[in-house]
Amino acid sequence: MKTEKLSKIVLGLSLFFVTSLGLAQDKMMKEDTKMVGGAAMYPSKNIVENAVNSKDHTTLVAAVKAAGLVEALQSDGPFTVFAPTNAAFEKLPDGTVSTLLKPENKEQLQTILKYHVVSGNWKAKAIAKLIEDGDGKAIVKTLSGSTLTIWSKGGDVYVTDENGNSGKVTIADVNQSNGVIHVIDNVLLPKS
Repeated sequence: MKTEKLSKIVLGLSLFFVTSLGLAQDKMMKEDTKMVGGAAMYPSKNIVENAVNSKDHTTLVAAVKAAGLVEALQSDGPFTVFAPTNAAFEKLPDGTVSTLLKPENKEQLQTILKYHVVSGNWKAKAIAKLIEDGDGKAIVKTLSGSTLTIWSKGGDVYVTDENGNSGKVTIADVNQSNGVIHVIDNVLLPKS
């Protein structure tokens, strides 16, 4: 009798876990994802959980790890990240990335990475409104304390650093559980 009752409990728990797993997988399949770097970006995952799956952002992920910013970008936020691709990092002078990844340059790397992050969840529509309200440009303060200028031309949105270098938004509104990512084609650098 006890064995039969125990078997029913185990069977019931097994069905519960299988059903729960199926529902979780079903939910992920129904999410409004965007493809970035060959991987689906899930709005239910945080910035770091998604970024590690993008083949186009391995350099950025390595930099975030070296800078000790993983935990910060996994927090509630919300954050808006202008995320440079690997190709963007390759545009930097030879040796720049490897130099920045050294432990002795951690503070400088943190400053550069925080320069790509704005507090808040600024989707493309809200950014377009900021640009419109600013007569063609919006100046936003980054987590590094410096500013970026956002503007548009011919339907494309650009982000310009304090040195006059611009990056074009190539993929907008990659929604995250703790904010949004806009993929850009250039690394932005604060004035030194």
